[in-house]
Amino acid sequence: MTVAPTITTARLTLRHHRLEDFKPMAALFASEWAKYMGGPISDDELWRWLGAEVTSWQWLGYGSWAVDLTETGELIGQVGVNKPPRFPEVELGWCIFPGFEGQGLAFEAACAARDWAFENTALSTLVSYIDNDNARSIALAKRLGAIKDKSSARPDPADVVYRHPHPDELQGGMEAYA
Repeated sequence: MTVAPTITTARLTLRHHRLEDFKPMAALFASEWAKYMGGPISDDELWRWLGAEVTSWQWLGYGSWAVDLTETGELIGQVGVNKPPRFPEVELGWCIFPGFEGQGLAFEAACAARDWAFENTALSTLVSYIDNDNARSIALAKRLGAIKDKSSARPDPADVVYRHPHPDELQGGMEAYA
């Protein structure tokens, strides 16, 4: 079985999902917090979603990671490189749980996932599909160097698409975005 590689950043550990991740994630995704990700969603829907993201590692060679604080091991979110059938392109997606937002953790996790994808796959671009009202995720996409792509297909007409260039193409190199 192919599993997600473990990636360690300054503060985070990106790791393969475990069964014990489901319960805390289900509580959050059943709440209004998940409104920008198609939620609230049921436990059954989240089960299928996570199952697909875990299986994606075997089928596609990329998928999602659980995001833990390295210091405590606490699960604080998820980041991924995914391409379910309804997505026109491969997406770089992220979510950081309440209480951990606004600390640069989503940026740190997304940079690690993006860089891994470009270094370890044949992908030449990634997109992020973001709800038009999700100002925080739009700001993060821009901070990552992504550019709004009005001509790209999207899974939901209400989404905006941000295209992520290869890190080598970012003005000033990666250090400008760290």
